[in-house]
Amino acid sequence: MLTLIRTLKRFLVLLLLVSVLTPALASAAAGTATNKSSTKSSSSSTSDTTNQVTQGYGTTQVLQKGMIVKLVDKDTSKVEPVTTDTVSKIQGVVVAANDATFALANNGNSGQVFVATTGRYDVLVSNQNGPIKSGDYITISALAGIGMKDDNLASAVLGRATAGFDGNSNISGTATLKDSTGAQVKVSIGRVAVDINIGHNPLQQTGEKSVPGFLKTAAQLVSDKPLNATRIYLGLIVLVATSLVAGIMLFSGIRGGLIAIGRNPMAKKHIIAGIVRVILMGIIVFLIGLFGVYLLLKL
Repeated sequence: MLTLIRTLKRFLVLLLLVSVLTPALASAAAGTATNKSSTKSSSSSTSDTTNQVTQGYGTTQVLQKGMIVKLVDKDTSKVEPVTTDTVSKIQGVVVAANDATFALANNGNSGQVFVATTGRYDVLVSNQNGPIKSGDYITISALAGIGMKDDNLASAVLGRATAGFDGNSNISGTATLKDSTGAQVKVSIGRVAVDINIGHNPLQQTGEKSVPGFLKTAAQLVSDKPLNATRIYLGLIVLVATSLVAGIMLFSGIRGGLIAIGRNPMAKKHIIAGIVRVILMGIIVFLIGLFGVYLLLKL
């Protein structure tokens, strides 16, 4: 009996120890997992910055930090500012040598500059196409090497802005340009952080300048999306042709019917019925044309 009692006591003590130690062990395990997670997160964050590399190039002229540049056509070891005519050749942005983790120098060029092709860097921009907001695509402006908000016409973009520039604050300088009417326009220049991702402009609208504003607005109201000039003018041609055919049918049918009634009043009832049929046919032709234009702009 005494042996049984002693065994029960030992069993109860063992249960008490297990109940005390289990939470402590679980807490220690959770802490270890958290530390590993933090270490992994820290390692991931570090890897994001270690991937930034800049390349050294020679220059054909003095270039400021933040200017958008391209390779010189006849000497790819040098860079020069991008213009509206060479926007499709964007190479990157001029940055300081210590702005990236790695900088590949070009020892063959004295007075070299460093160019970043990826990453987030400050870029010189103007408000030529209006205030820049975070998320706007950045392309080249009329000022060589200076960016602006995408105007939906440029074939390429540098990337997307991560901050805004309204042209009223944080101004680095100003410049005077001529608008489409020849009037002098003053623009402000500043710096905006941009996530560089050089590529084709996803918002490009080929030939948009050749489309009158009211016509472009009407087409976009129908389609709910930007359209190129070819599709807009094709829709206009279909609409005009259909309207012309329907108008000729109506004019000829009504005019012929009235003349027929004057010559044969006894057949007035049948002639009017014929006029109504012609009118209905003209309306149907016009509606078919409208539907065709809608499909052309919508699809």
